Amino acid sequence: MKKICVVVNSRANYGRIKSFLTAVEEHPELQLQLIVGASALLYRFGSVVDIIKKDGFDPVSVVYSIVEGENPSTMAKSTGLGILELATQFENLKPDVVLTVADRFETLSTAVASSYMNIPLAHTQGGELTGSIDESVRHAITKLAHIHFPATDKAGELLQQMGEHPDNIHIAGCPAIDLAEQSTKKTCTNLFEKYGGTGENLDWDKPFLVVLQHPVTTEYQEAARQTKATLEAIRRTGMQTAWFWPNVDAGSDAVSKTLRVFIGKNKNAPFHFYRNFTPEDYVHLINRCQCIVGNSSSGIREGSFLGTPCVNVGTRQNQRERGENVIDVGHEAGAIYAAVTSQIEHGKYVSSNLYGDGKAGEKMADILSKHHVDIRKTFYIA
Repeated sequence: MKKICVVVNSRANYGRIKSFLTAVEEHPELQLQLIVGASALLYRFGSVVDIIKKDGFDPVSVVYSIVEGENPSTMAKSTGLGILELATQFENLKPDVVLTVADRFETLSTAVASSYMNIPLAHTQGGELTGSIDESVRHAITKLAHIHFPATDKAGELLQQMGEHPDNIHIAGCPAIDLAEQSTKKTCTNLFEKYGGTGENLDWDKPFLVVLQHPVTTEYQEAARQTKATLEAIRRTGMQTAWFWPNVDAGSDAVSKTLRVFIGKNKNAPFHFYRNFTPEDYVHLINRCQCIVGNSSSGIREGSFLGTPCVNVGTRQNQRERGENVIDVGHEAGAIYAAVTSQIEHGKYVSSNLYGDGKAGEKMADILSKHHVDIRKTFYIA
């Protein structure tokens, strides 16, 4: 039985890996070791660990590693603390493979601890381009990883350009698409009544927008101004809006403060603010909305599969592959408003399989059950 250790550090991490966790648990030759850590443990970021447990997963341990402050210094310190804590966990659990997700600073902790301990490291969503610190982290993890699960053909090609051996690159698609594919087959009740949050009550049967805008680490000092521009644009539309609080990156506190000030000054605005939804409910939400706005990759990934119109704001997703459903704009209220209005008028787009066909989790689990890993890495030259 091969032990697969997966570290989930955030709400985005969980949504992008849940189908894989299920596939590992159901695989006769694999044993899941689930560690939950970082912002996934914190209430103000949605208490993801509670959702994970309700879904039937039983974490073998939890790792507290977030240093409060939401600035570049605390991000660096949180990364270091994560390495310290995860090294102890890996020493105790003795996994055969560790899997880390995407490009957050917490995932770098997982990659460093695993690779230095000579534990084979698998990495999802490598080879993608975004032009921010996330891209640097993503590529750094690629050079530490031994098994790669890129989501697209182009990402797989870039991994080869980075010197990764073709035999270790497996294009499986993004596991987030698995949930999108499964969720669209199920009916969905009024989600606005299911979750708490703060703000005006929203009508499930009327058109609405979804906004999820995180701070950009390399532009964190501009976070408040950038958030104000999006708030003003969405206010102009007059549409009811489900708005999600940002992640833990540098600048998060400024974004949250800006949102709280807006709530205080605009008590009658048709906005409702949420900490988190379950991954499945979030998919239902963006599938039903008129447009998803902000800088989350979900508008690009799941949005392309669902055909949901997306207005991508700013540089956080710069150069990431996108489908026809995405319009890119800068942090200017007029441009955001015009793009949102255009997307609402357009309506749904044709579904795209750019990021997968809904079978990524099963493919990844099957590959890990058979793949022999050599931890001695060298730069591959064709």
